[in-house]
Amino acid sequence: MSATTAASCAAARHSSWRIVVAASIGNALEWFDLVVYGFFAVTISKLFFPAGNETISLLVTLGTFGVSFFMRPLGAIVLGAYADRAGRKAALTLSILLMMAGTLIIAVLPVYESIGLAAPLILVLARLMQGFSAGGEFGSATAFLAEHVPGRRGFFASWQIASQGLTTLLAALFGVVLTGKLTPEQMMSWGWRVPFVFGLLIGPVAWYIRTRLDETPEFLAAETTTTPLRDTFASHKLRLAIAIGLVVLGTVSTYLVLFMPTYGVKQLGLSPSVSFAAILLVGVIQLVFAPVVGHVSDRHGGTGIMLVSAVLLLVLIYPAFAYLVANPTFETLIAIQIVFAFLMTGYFGALPGLLSEIFPVATRTTGMSLAYNIAVTIFGGFGPFIIAWLISATGTKTAPSFYMMLAAVISLIALIAARRKLGFR
Repeated sequence: MSATTAASCAAARHSSWRIVVAASIGNALEWFDLVVYGFFAVTISKLFFPAGNETISLLVTLGTFGVSFFMRPLGAIVLGAYADRAGRKAALTLSILLMMAGTLIIAVLPVYESIGLAAPLILVLARLMQGFSAGGEFGSATAFLAEHVPGRRGFFASWQIASQGLTTLLAALFGVVLTGKLTPEQMMSWGWRVPFVFGLLIGPVAWYIRTRLDETPEFLAAETTTTPLRDTFASHKLRLAIAIGLVVLGTVSTYLVLFMPTYGVKQLGLSPSVSFAAILLVGVIQLVFAPVVGHVSDRHGGTGIMLVSAVLLLVLIYPAFAYLVANPTFETLIAIQIVFAFLMTGYFGALPGLLSEIFPVATRTTGMSLAYNIAVTIFGGFGPFIIAWLISATGTKTAPSFYMMLAAVISLIALIAARRKLGFR
């Protein structure tokens, strides 16, 4: 290899990793701001939604978590179409600015005791702003990663999931440290705000990096359309339906993980620091294992590893919860979370690359954004609320497994359709 060729290869590798870092740090921040709200739901419920019954207060808080997801399809439509018209870079920069604005409001917002009903109302508005922002993030970031190195879509797109693992890791780390070091009074007074302030500090860094990125070569070379939303519904309805089904298991498993600290505290009687420590492992596994799954999907196709993961989740989730309920210890929670994290990442790690292949360049971000956010809104955003309701309605602590089993069946049907109708392997 000549010196010039070697230098070109080194420059290409450097550029590729710069792209991964830029997309991942912004994506991690986007999801971090959403995840910490779910992780600190118990504290937020007492501060912003006080009620005589703690269960009702928590349900209202988790319902508010879900309300923001109503804005996701709108964000997917507006920001997804914007990305297909103006470019992935423009949409990524706009989405992070919107997320930072919502986070700022939550970080400084006075609680119910100080300003009464204005507190929960403003909190809901901030959550709606975050939901709108997140609605355009997945499709834009995934397209941005996948289109820079088309031959390795699976690997580079999998960093979308790895960055969500980083989010889980950071949020859980805050949970472990804050709940372990601060008194309950300190947590209620100011401790819960610390993660949101942290998000504000790294937000400008992520925004600066994104403004310095180059647009994707594949987008620049493709013929664009001025009507990506209309084109998606006119020409790709089957692809959109299959993509929505594919996302269901990924989003339900993600938000079940998000619910686990609340589940461990309220249902199993574990300390908050113990519950967050178990989540730390999930974040580490997702961060490290997702790129491995993406690499395998480039070589052998993504649907195979997704099918295996989905079937194992379907078969194992109920026995795992039953065993955890019968043995509510830290060791049991850790063991189940490890197995669950590998299976979840095995499915979710290959998903972005597969989704990027389903839609053509001209409507890729719109199609992926719609598919992802419709599934997330229906099945993921209200997942914690539905799970909490199922536990209350059925009287059994294994109820979260029922929801996961339903999601697994839906996504298995979509996977089979992707193989038979669209020819994916």
